Amino acid sequence: MKPVDSFLLILLAAGAIQGLIYGFILLKKNAKNKSANLFLATILFFFSYRLIVEICKLFGYGFYDFWYHVFIEFNWIYGALIYFFVKASVTPKFKINFKKDWIHFLPVFIEFLWSNFIKSQNFYWDGTQESLSWLGYYGYIVWMHYPTMFIISGLLIIFYAYKSSQILKQKRDEHLIYIDKVQWIKRVLFVLKYYAIFLIVVVLVDVLFFDYAFRKYYSYPLFIGMAIVTYWLGLEGFNRRNNDVIKTQNILPDKEKQQLEQIAKALKKLMEEDEIYTNSDLNLAILSEKLNVKPYQTTKCLNVIFGKKFNDFVNEYRIKALKDILKNPKNEKFTLLSLAFDVGFNSKSSFNRAVKKITGKSPKDLKSSN
Repeated sequence: MKPVDSFLLILLAAGAIQGLIYGFILLKKNAKNKSANLFLATILFFFSYRLIVEICKLFGYGFYDFWYHVFIEFNWIYGALIYFFVKASVTPKFKINFKKDWIHFLPVFIEFLWSNFIKSQNFYWDGTQESLSWLGYYGYIVWMHYPTMFIISGLLIIFYAYKSSQILKQKRDEHLIYIDKVQWIKRVLFVLKYYAIFLIVVVLVDVLFFDYAFRKYYSYPLFIGMAIVTYWLGLEGFNRRNNDVIKTQNILPDKEKQQLEQIAKALKKLMEEDEIYTNSDLNLAILSEKLNVKPYQTTKCLNVIFGKKFNDFVNEYRIKALKDILKNPKNEKFTLLSLAFDVGFNSKSSFNRAVKKITGKSPKDLKSSN
């Protein structure tokens, strides 16, 4: 075996072994995110399987021999698995509904049937085009002599990465997930999407401009990339397997959710149009009275719809108003504290604490940033 092949073997094996080990760890029944972990483990298993197939080819297995018919193609399953992994991550007690969800696995079924049909043509091939049917001959050409499977696999990953991003956006807008806890999922989608784009661009450039002549030169880095992604994905999944992503307290009956959304709408009006935050005596009771609701309803609205506590919610408006005031040169003659009092702060200490907590900076930095 050539040194470059030995190096490739080590990298592919590391990715495959990592994927298998962490895949089995994620299958533990006592994990918090059981459904999401199951789909992530399945992704790792299929990535590892693909890497193992490539390892076998380095040893000469799988080229029109017995193993050629044993190695089954599953390149079109990654996109659907990514989609269901994300969906399960942000959906309480998620269960796949095969009556509705079977369509997502249709490409996998088509690839399985088609690839095995193409492989079966070797039993009839005698070296002449006439020994095969029209479909068998041209199907073989399209499947084996062009990067068809890679392009479709990449497009499916891009499509499902987009659908998954839309799910995260919807859940975020509905305040049903912890934004910081899904950042790693966004990273996964980002990496897989751009890996797929890179794959498609490379194979298209080769087939369109070089008649698919350089496949062996870039197949190495492509599968090295898959090994790296598998290795990294296993580590990420292991470290985040018990993350509390879903705000279970925000899963409300439709009637109660609509009620809180109405309160939120009125609350934004009080803040943005009436500027009630400028009242230095503003508290939960006064705000609730203005909204004509009970204080506990205001608190629940703040927690569920805005994901914030009363003081933080109000102080964010005050600091934003203060920043706007500081942009006006006419206000340079006033002290920062006097302007802070104008937007509703009632003491220097509360102002300092609020600025530090919300902006992460000291109050004096407010002036320098405007």
